[in-house]
Amino acid sequence: MQLNLRNPLVFFDLETTGINIVKDRIIELSYVKVSPNGKEETKTYRVNPGMPIPPETTAIHGITDEDVKDCPVFKEIAKTLAAQIEGCDLAGYNSNRFDIPLLAEEFLRADVDINMHKRKFVDVQTIFHKMEQRTLAAAYKFYCNKDLENAHTSEADTMATYEVLKAQLDRYPELENDIVALSKFSTFTNNVDFAGRMVYNDEGKEVINFGKYKGRPVAEVLQTDQGYYGWMMNSDFSLNTKKVLTEIKLRGFSK
Repeated sequence: MQLNLRNPLVFFDLETTGINIVKDRIIELSYVKVSPNGKEETKTYRVNPGMPIPPETTAIHGITDEDVKDCPVFKEIAKTLAAQIEGCDLAGYNSNRFDIPLLAEEFLRADVDINMHKRKFVDVQTIFHKMEQRTLAAAYKFYCNKDLENAHTSEADTMATYEVLKAQLDRYPELENDIVALSKFSTFTNNVDFAGRMVYNDEGKEVINFGKYKGRPVAEVLQTDQGYYGWMMNSDFSLNTKKVLTEIKLRGFSK
């Protein structure tokens, strides 16, 4: 089934130095940009992360420090990449929990102003887990009847994810071929920030999603605990989380 698109949809996958969205960095990014008319455009970037790639990570994706030593750092490609995905919705495999938060961090570190909160996000892994509960290789075999060769290379994983989503739409007639609907279905939580430190409650209010203030409105906590904002800004939270927290704080001043 071909995708019913209002905006271009970018399937993307990251290979990184690790799984910490605050501390780790991108070393490879591949995407397939699918236009509403069905046209497909692919691109792969290799990136120097500016830090050593741990051996245990290299063992997974096969990319070494030597492979990326002469590659551009993310800041050098950030503006070009932002322009390429401008006006596009985003899709990936486990992307809502990892790839999108990490990509947002890299753009913030590069001082590139891109509002990713305006995008629709489709997480193919979430659809798969809600329907079947398996891995990407198993999903590819199950939905497409193909073996996933070169797994843990970003290009292979990206193309497999794209094919799996189309096959999911063929298999499940109850899945609406609409990015807004798919985005909603493939989201487990209603996050305010990408890391999910703040979420929207049933009333649509931003609430803290961890620690002693879990479930309390963010604006209320910032008013009653004067040191909470400073503690979060000086702690090991993601740049996106701090940016969203600051926006909520500034909004309170304007009222």
